[in-house]
Amino acid sequence: MVVRRICLFAGLTAVSLSGCTILPESGPSRGNIVDQAGSADNGAAGYDVVDITADVVNVLRRRAAPTLHSRFGDYRPPPDLRIGVGDFVSVTIWEAADNGLFTGSPSSLAGQPSTGARSATIPEQPVGRDGSITLPYAGRVRVAGELISEVEAQIEKRLEGKAVQPQVLLTVTKPVANTVTVMGEVSSGGRIPLSVRGDKLLDVVAAAGGTHSPVNATTVRLSRGGTTISVPLSRVVASPAENIYMRPGDNLTLVEDPQKFIALGATGRSDEVSFLSDRVFLSEALARVGGLDDNRSDSRGVFIFRYEPSDIVRAISPSYPVRGHEPTPVVYRLDLSTGAALVQARDFEIQNRDLVYVSDAPIVDLRKAIDVFQAITSPVGTGASVASVAR
Repeated sequence: MVVRRICLFAGLTAVSLSGCTILPESGPSRGNIVDQAGSADNGAAGYDVVDITADVVNVLRRRAAPTLHSRFGDYRPPPDLRIGVGDFVSVTIWEAADNGLFTGSPSSLAGQPSTGARSATIPEQPVGRDGSITLPYAGRVRVAGELISEVEAQIEKRLEGKAVQPQVLLTVTKPVANTVTVMGEVSSGGRIPLSVRGDKLLDVVAAAGGTHSPVNATTVRLSRGGTTISVPLSRVVASPAENIYMRPGDNLTLVEDPQKFIALGATGRSDEVSFLSDRVFLSEALARVGGLDDNRSDSRGVFIFRYEPSDIVRAISPSYPVRGHEPTPVVYRLDLSTGAALVQARDFEIQNRDLVYVSDAPIVDLRKAIDVFQAITSPVGTGASVASVAR
């Protein structure tokens, strides 16, 4: 009987150490992940395994994260605002004497109240598709693309010899061309008019009533000239360079997009964890899920699964075959059994939607095998004991 038990135990131990899937597992072992790495083959997803070193951390630090300033940035305010098609404008004309062309009576044109006995206000009208407005005795006046002062001078010139020393004041009552469209997680989205002073991104967001979602859970998407760039709103708040000036025609969308990573395997808990700050490093990520499980974890099997741009993969692993410019699956590995790894964990930055996985230690399979052995042999032992007592 003893020999039989020893043989059974040895067999179960061999099964557990060989990686057989008879025993329940929380995920792949460190050896499985490393052994299965390589380029895609036979329809299987390929990935590269990269050990986290100081050199790798330095390469990742230099990654060109998308920024508003680098793509659109300009510290200068926008140029003077010009009248555009669709803007609504109003024109007031003053004359130097009574009984002029527009000031025959204290009332202005179209029954509108005048601003004085020697002035008249032309009713509000939109700038047509041809970029022009209509004025009595001046005809069609092109205003689109012009400064307000330029249009005023043009109208005064057209009225010379008709009105008595005319002075013109043009007002854009409803701006359309010089606006930014704001949508998404804001209190009052719509077209936000730009001021002559110049308005930055956060000015426009504030004018739209601010955001509904927390700053660290909001992404800004700015579309300008056929190009769209997305950055976390927290980065715009933290970096003055990212708070760029808005331009007429910009489309600004605020999207609730919490920055998160997923923790699985032999950690204190498996969970989807929000960043709660603009940047999170591996040491912080592990701490927030309770660290490594003392009873299960393999300190040499800490992995971070991520898709990296092709230029990053070429920089950190020149020999790995990269397919064009497609994002490549990369598995970063950290051996936390060394002191240097603690420094690297502190410097390795977690990206949005990273998967942090800690594999089980090899001894865990042996423990499971022992549990299975005990579960199988316990009834046999109990039955033998009962039989012995009965005899």
